[in-house]
Amino acid sequence: MQKSVYKTRQQDFLLSYLKEMKGKHFTAEEVREHFESKEISIGIATIYRQLERLVADGVLQKYFIDEHSAACFEYSGDDCNAETPHFHLKCEECGNLFHLECDDLEELTNHLKNEHGFTLNPYRTVLYGICLSCKNKKQKEAK
Repeated sequence: MQKSVYKTRQQDFLLSYLKEMKGKHFTAEEVREHFESKEISIGIATIYRQLERLVADGVLQKYFIDEHSAACFEYSGDDCNAETPHFHLKCEECGNLFHLECDDLEELTNHLKNEHGFTLNPYRTVLYGICLSCKNKKQKEAK
């Protein structure tokens, strides 16, 4: 069965904005706030529905960072490769979430599997700490 290709202006606005967000993480609420600031009327239910459709289509990746945070999304478009393991770094100071692909972490994943029999899910792994920007800010404030 072929997918419906019905498109609306709201879908076009949303997809255009998401393409601008490539490589960044965002929540449905942040998307709503963006359109509200542009005086474009897209309801939160429509945003959620469209984001979920794009996840199902493989255009977006969806992440659950922890039980206290809203799900976040990342636009991958045609470059989406859900098979490429990646981790997330979350700054405990500013709350920013960083996408990380690192061969050294793949080595850690292999070590956990081979030495401890534990298969790590890199798509749901979040490492907490302080980002460089916040660290530098703290150092300046301490002087």
